[in-house]
Amino acid sequence: MRRLLLPAILALVAVSSGVAAARAVPPASVVADTSDLVVAQAPDAPVLTPRRLPALLAQPIGTARLVQSLDALAATSPGAKCLLVSEGTRVLYDRDVAAPLAPASGMKLLTAAAVLAHVDPDERLRTSVTAAQISAGGILDGDLWLVGGGDPVLGTAPWAAHFIRQPALFTPLEGLADAVMAAGVTEIRGRVVGDESRYDQVRYIEGWPERYIADDQIGPLSALSVNDGFAEWEALDVAFPDPAAGAAGVLTDLLRQRGVVVAGEAASGPAPGSTVAVASVDSPTMAELVGQMLRESDNGTAELLLKELGLRVGGEGSSAAGRAAVASSLSTLGLPTEGLVVADGSGLDPGNRVTCRLVHELLGNIAEGGAIESGLAVAGTTGTLARRFVDTPVSGQLRGKTGSIRGVASLSGFVATRDGGELTFASIQNGIDRFDDGVPFQDSLGAALAAYPALPSLDEIGPDGYPDAAS
Repeated sequence: MRRLLLPAILALVAVSSGVAAARAVPPASVVADTSDLVVAQAPDAPVLTPRRLPALLAQPIGTARLVQSLDALAATSPGAKCLLVSEGTRVLYDRDVAAPLAPASGMKLLTAAAVLAHVDPDERLRTSVTAAQISAGGILDGDLWLVGGGDPVLGTAPWAAHFIRQPALFTPLEGLADAVMAAGVTEIRGRVVGDESRYDQVRYIEGWPERYIADDQIGPLSALSVNDGFAEWEALDVAFPDPAAGAAGVLTDLLRQRGVVVAGEAASGPAPGSTVAVASVDSPTMAELVGQMLRESDNGTAELLLKELGLRVGGEGSSAAGRAAVASSLSTLGLPTEGLVVADGSGLDPGNRVTCRLVHELLGNIAEGGAIESGLAVAGTTGTLARRFVDTPVSGQLRGKTGSIRGVASLSGFVATRDGGELTFASIQNGIDRFDDGVPFQDSLGAALAAYPALPSLDEIGPDGYPDAAS
């Protein structure tokens, strides 16, 4: 390869030099005065030695090395796969980029893009407390209604504290209890009733494997979800059988802890149309929710945002409406949706199908510094990549969205290169026995991209026997 590379580069320079010389020939009528010429010393190396070539001419070699490395990686890695790598508008590598594959949590990138196409990044989701009326002395003769607004991170401080990576993003229900007290409520002679009517009451996606539910890998979906829909989460996850009633029960306990008398036990049901506002609490911004969903790969947040999208676009707070809205939104954004199958918002469903071309173009069109870009996990530092690529050249240089379910591994995002550039990449593997089988592929991919452009030294492309220009 080296024998072929050198003549090609020298030929290119020779042609360029010839053209330049032809343009520099003076007219025949001009006679040059050579009396002041100084005879130049013989060069340390021939004019056409590669040691005198601009670094730019070595760039194709760096690209060729990357292609060779990725070809070998793809050939030795198990399962079906697609891979697309670009630098700016220049595609450096593509392999089966139009093949529809299950993306696992890479699906959250699509959900994020669709949500942000319809919801202002600064918007917040509100959880409200209402009542028929508050009598003198702060006594409610009837029920107090806890009305869900779709906040996916509504929870209590102990729940937020149990996550490994801190601080966890959440909306403190304790703050809502304090606000109810601040409104003057001292006694509730009825119950606290949870209203989840903003969304439907379909708790799980039809295509999810039964083990997700049996093992409580994700809580029941509800517009009024507290603590991800779990009554217990320490030693063993135990989901609320009725999420809205469960949320009302948690608020009941918080109010009683603060000295408010609550006569009845928590329940669920839609609030009547004629109520007055007592208190409310707002979620983090939509940009923050999307960022947390991507960085931590939060399945519950993804599925609730999907229902919110369905409500905003299709007028129905359901997963089905949300799935249709994702597909139509991506098409409207001009992204290539051939082969796209949207089965859920999180990527848990093995029936999802996306292409590397779609994911790559989505990444190439996101706003710089926006919610999606800033929400990507950073290798060796944050989110789902906090323990990946540690103490390697990739640490801190790769930002991406991970994905893993049984038989699937994906990683897509951006890599800062050694020459100060940036690569955009999308990779998906299917048909592997377990996620660990996909880790070596991703580790090697990250290393190869971070090393780009692996330019050859002058010793590699030039003949021996000539000193470097600087020597």
